[in-house]
Amino acid sequence: QVQLAESGGGLVQAGGSLRLSCEASGRTLNSYIIAWFRQAPGKEREFVAAISWNGGITYYGNSVKGRFTISRENAENTVYLQMNSLKPEDTAVYHCAAGMKSPIQRDTSYGYWGQGTQVTVSS
Repeated sequence: QVQLAESGGGLVQAGGSLRLSCEASGRTLNSYIIAWFRQAPGKEREFVAAISWNGGITYYGNSVKGRFTISRENAENTVYLQMNSLKPEDTAVYHCAAGMKSPIQRDTSYGYWGQGTQVTVSS
């Protein structure tokens, strides 16, 4: 079992930044990929970014490339999502997820999910 807890969401103006955290507990994460997904009202869940725990390889959705950075802090069992140049279109509930399946961009590849944290970007 893996337990995930997100934090760091809030209200920010367009062009601003937020840093989300995903703290993991339970099983070792050595073989896992940790991902961020987001979902806005009326829209389907969207892949944002992912990172492999042991290798640190990163992946990004096209809508956030160049603006968001995913990283991990192994000692803290935490994955971060640094979000810069935020746009109103980034407004959503952001969830972190852990899984070992492919493709990494599909939410069905992840078996463990956090509770979500709200990000609201005002224009």
